[in-house]
Amino acid sequence: MKQFATRALMGVTLGLSTLAISAGAVQAADVPDPLRLGIDVPYAPFGYKLPSGELTGFEIELGNAICEQLATRCEWVEQDFDGIIPGLMARKYDVIMSALTINPERERQVLFSAPYFTPPSGWFVKADSPLAGADSLDAEALKDKVIGVQRGNLQDHYVTDLYASVAEVRRYTKLDDLVLDMDSGRVDVAFLDLPVGQDTLVEANDGNFVNTGSAISEPKKYFGDGFGIAMKQRDRDLKKSIDEALDTLKADGTLERLNAKYFASAATANSQ
Repeated sequence: MKQFATRALMGVTLGLSTLAISAGAVQAADVPDPLRLGIDVPYAPFGYKLPSGELTGFEIELGNAICEQLATRCEWVEQDFDGIIPGLMARKYDVIMSALTINPERERQVLFSAPYFTPPSGWFVKADSPLAGADSLDAEALKDKVIGVQRGNLQDHYVTDLYASVAEVRRYTKLDDLVLDMDSGRVDVAFLDLPVGQDTLVEANDGNFVNTGSAISEPKKYFGDGFGIAMKQRDRDLKKSIDEALDTLKADGTLERLNAKYFASAATANSQ
């Protein structure tokens, strides 16, 4: 399998501006208190629960750091991913921070912050699958296979457009259900954000699953510009405040530290 650049995975070259706000800044008038953030849980390593029930993960820690910069409190609201944008429009929360890819279709519905992470996507199979160890997967390799994806996300759109004519696409609201069906053999291959698959399948299942094929991050039509925090189109002042907070967390090393904490293992997942 082909090595992919750690820099591409980490997504810390985000195009964020060089502006920064001080950590002790007074809360801006446009920032709600608390700031309610919609998130799909579990979606490790971005957001998941400890045995105690406490929420943790890359986005939880980053979101809490943003709230600290904005002198407000984070209030996390759980929402299934296929209803995450409707939930924002229904005012269940103020923003979405849930591995939501910035792409033209979504930009017609919501306003995005600057991107904070840019992961590739990857294929995952059982360790004894004939597809394990493949350099790449194409329509011929996937013919008559069952492909598992999370319902409504970019991997769903990509697989549906490219492979639904030769394979069955099976969609899941919860990744736990996808893992169960892969383990039982009802799903042949999963297509997921690479760090999510590495965490949820490979590391959590004692070597029963492996990443196969090459990492995929093109075309931009599907894979967009990385993950961004989404809010209503009218919330331009809130976007400005969030972007400034992200700038500060990039400049002070917080974003780099969280990348290293949560994605070190995924950085080499697609190498031989």
